Amino acid sequence: MGKIRSEIDDAARQFIEAQHVFFVASAPLDAAGHVNLSPKGLDTFRILAPTKVAYVDFNGSGVETIAHLKENGRIVLMFCAFQGPPNIFRLYGHGRVIEPHEPQFATLAESFPDHENARSIIVVELTRVTDSCGYGVPQFKYEGERTQLHAWASHRGPDGLKAYREQKNRRSIDGLPGISGE
Repeated sequence: MGKIRSEIDDAARQFIEAQHVFFVASAPLDAAGHVNLSPKGLDTFRILAPTKVAYVDFNGSGVETIAHLKENGRIVLMFCAFQGPPNIFRLYGHGRVIEPHEPQFATLAESFPDHENARSIIVVELTRVTDSCGYGVPQFKYEGERTQLHAWASHRGPDGLKAYREQKNRRSIDGLPGISGE
């Protein structure tokens, strides 16, 4: 049976830190808008406090999570066990976007490996932490991290990444503001 927590306790921390992938979901306020669900990985997640987490957000073809957080702050992160005992943890909260030009970015970035491809750090103040059985989640064998995203960013370089964000990340698919710029 699932348990509801007000913060990340030791059991939740151990489970979350053992996972190689997590999922982020957000939605606009407009009921006709698009709900977004994105997979994340590559050592980008950190527990900052029992009620605060953060992850590095990489350049991508969309900017939905950023746009949704700027509009309404609602976010949920989900961690599933694909190996070992079945379990799922969901972290509900209110997120904010910290872009590289903001003073807080450098301090937060110290908690992560250096990622030239970072377009923001998402910080989430948690309001609810839950777990559930995960019996329906299949088992998969972890084989390692993919290298393509880092190679793509390295090939583009800082100016190419900035141009990419300006072209692809200014607005969400629903027209909401995305990356504000540098």
